[in-house]
Amino acid sequence: MPHLHLKLAASAVALALAAPAVFAAEPTTGGNETVADWYNNGQKFVADSKKVFPNNRKAKNVIFFVGDGMGVSTVTAARILEGQMKGATGEENRLSFENFPALALSKTYSWDQQTSDSAPTMTAMITGYKAREGQLSVNHLTTRGECSSAVIATNSVPTLLEQAAAAGKATGVVSTARITHATPAATYAHTSVRDWEHNGQVAAACAGVADPVKDIARQMIELSPTVKNSLKVALGGGRDYFRHNAQFDPENTTKKGLRTDGRDLTAEWVSSRANAKFVYDNAGFAAATPANTDFLLGLFERSHMQYEADRNKTTAGEPSLTEMTEKAISMLKKNQGGFFLHVEAGRIDHAHHAGNAKRALLDTVELSNAVKKAMEMTDPNDTLIVVTADHSHVFTIAGYPHRGNDILGLAREVPNTDGETPTPSLAGDGLPYTTLGYHNGPGAVGRTDLSSVDTTALNYMQQAIVPMGSETHAGEDVAIYANGPKAHLVRGSMEQNWIYHVMRDAFGF
Repeated sequence: MPHLHLKLAASAVALALAAPAVFAAEPTTGGNETVADWYNNGQKFVADSKKVFPNNRKAKNVIFFVGDGMGVSTVTAARILEGQMKGATGEENRLSFENFPALALSKTYSWDQQTSDSAPTMTAMITGYKAREGQLSVNHLTTRGECSSAVIATNSVPTLLEQAAAAGKATGVVSTARITHATPAATYAHTSVRDWEHNGQVAAACAGVADPVKDIARQMIELSPTVKNSLKVALGGGRDYFRHNAQFDPENTTKKGLRTDGRDLTAEWVSSRANAKFVYDNAGFAAATPANTDFLLGLFERSHMQYEADRNKTTAGEPSLTEMTEKAISMLKKNQGGFFLHVEAGRIDHAHHAGNAKRALLDTVELSNAVKKAMEMTDPNDTLIVVTADHSHVFTIAGYPHRGNDILGLAREVPNTDGETPTPSLAGDGLPYTTLGYHNGPGAVGRTDLSSVDTTALNYMQQAIVPMGSETHAGEDVAIYANGPKAHLVRGSMEQNWIYHVMRDAFGF
């Protein structure tokens, strides 16, 4: 009964939200709402929702954004920070992807971890299979530390990037982390150990193995012919993993690469592909255009790229996540058959590990900017955009701060009298505390009086409870946001590996 099915689907908007256009019911900003505004905004939200129907078209393009470590508390705090940077109270603000009509929760456990790392979580999202801790795009039957290339080949599971390539689509990978780091690497590499990014690491772990698995950087250069022809853009960090230990770095001429096999994989990218370029700074990035380049490899740091807050402080400069996203889409759109693009805001995770909320939040805001740029450059009728996180962090928003309180500042409650200056809330030890904090991490150095401390400073490390050299991931669900063809399949409480199946279905594979 197809007609009845369509009627039921159209009426179940609340359960299957997806639309060819983004909608939002924005409140008045700045805390200056009238009494009627709250009611009217609610009515507008309902009216807008009634105009949203499932988009069952086949997707020509899929763009998959991952905010590494971008838990719900990170989204909330970044939303407020962005709003406050615009001069508003902040709470009413929306990040670009929060306007997407489809929303779900993703369960982030892996095959053997209750709280996961980025390798099995990205493997789940890009292959459809739950995997073991630390492993990339291989099934859970793979032994930890498996060195044999034959075993890895047998246990490899195909990625959506590889399947898109087989379908004739152009593909691309963008990250602010090393391009060989777990999240981007899972799109093209298959290995039992995520840390085997250059050959020296494999050689040390697999000494005596006749035919060991290739390191991740080498796998990106020595792709199968189909995937090699498809992967048009790879932008991120990690130059040292592609260059050998007798080569001086092009930016820092006192440093050398890490490879011990004498190979310069950046040169091999250029020599093994027609009309290919390797770039490492802003000037080279700007000079490479869709008109003069068919294959672009950009590695802008020896290791990870700079945080967004620090990016413009580098000598030669490096592109933002938004600029890399724009460049990638402009190149991939040359392919008339469509494209698959993965974009990772990888350093959200690193800032959280360092107990440094401000950098994490500014990188989240930059991810939102990149998503906005992708929306502007594509048609929601034929492009599915999915935004999610691989896992969360033990990052908290606490206390009872008043609306508009500096999200990076001390918690200050609603004053007793309008116009009264809010005073800092005090903990049981009589000391003030910040709204943002961590359950564990390097900030656990004992409670100190923060009254004269600038907690909004870029390098400020939020206080934590459990002392650890590096703050840890958290195990709660993360959000999934989607817009475009088949976005309505993102709904409810989802297993993380189902995200792959939604994207695959949107492509019609």
